Amino acid sequence: MENKADQFFQERLANSQIFKEYKSAFGEATGMPLTLSPVQQWRLAHHGQRHENPFCALLASENKACAACLCVQHQVASQGNANAQTNICFSGLSETAVPIRVGTRIIGFLRTGEVLLQKPGPPQFARVAKQLREWGLQGKLEEFKTAFSQSRALSPNQYESIVQLLRIFAEHLSLIASQIALQCEASEAPNLTRARQYIEQHKAEYLSLKQVAAAVNMSSFYFCKKFHQSVGCTFTKYLARVRIEAAKGMLLKPHARVSEVAFNAGFQLVTHFNRVFKNFVKILVGQAPTEYRAGVRKAA
Repeated sequence: MENKADQFFQERLANSQIFKEYKSAFGEATGMPLTLSPVQQWRLAHHGQRHENPFCALLASENKACAACLCVQHQVASQGNANAQTNICFSGLSETAVPIRVGTRIIGFLRTGEVLLQKPGPPQFARVAKQLREWGLQGKLEEFKTAFSQSRALSPNQYESIVQLLRIFAEHLSLIASQIALQCEASEAPNLTRARQYIEQHKAEYLSLKQVAAAVNMSSFYFCKKFHQSVGCTFTKYLARVRIEAAKGMLLKPHARVSEVAFNAGFQLVTHFNRVFKNFVKILVGQAPTEYRAGVRKAA
């Protein structure tokens, strides 16, 4: 299925009562954050959430440090497997991603971490301070030191036990996602499936709701109503998502101009492309296409 379908599954799971209750209980029991995130996420998974590590929260406010954290997060996701993946950042904090699947396809990750696997002390912070100085943050060393000392520390065995709990819960969520997929396949009308296929095939062209409705032999009014019910958003928003996903892939080509990407993705104006792109692609705040491309290169 397409990324848009994966996003649908993520939203359904994230808004489910079982996930909300598990996330709350997990946080109370471990003092650690828990996030259900997309496969590709160019924003810090736990930033602003309850149980966020105070040291990580400080790093998020500094551009170079934030980029380093995003790189680790990307590595965790890109290397994720059936047994989960744990990476350790420059400061010694562990971050883990446990995949959630529909069939054999990964649709998202349960993420946790921001913990040390040994008690924080002067030797550990000395190494951290060296990197902070290289980033020009020597004036904030005391503030970072205080925050680092507040980091949660677990033994490796304790952390592995917590990750094992997430594996079990991820299997449960994968079963729920598979059930949702079967329900959607059974309930979606064939003409709406054809409509999504038509949009995918003609996304680079001018497309109107009336045009797509006619292509699948439905009235504009009825198509608008049923499409929203099936997909979960308006035709305009869905079309924008399709085009932005296509643009994200084209932006990976280093020599492709932003204007060229915009037109090839179906946008008539670069200014409109920039505005829509910022609404759909975010790290901490909206990103322009050029900023997104730069972020991808840093994490590569």
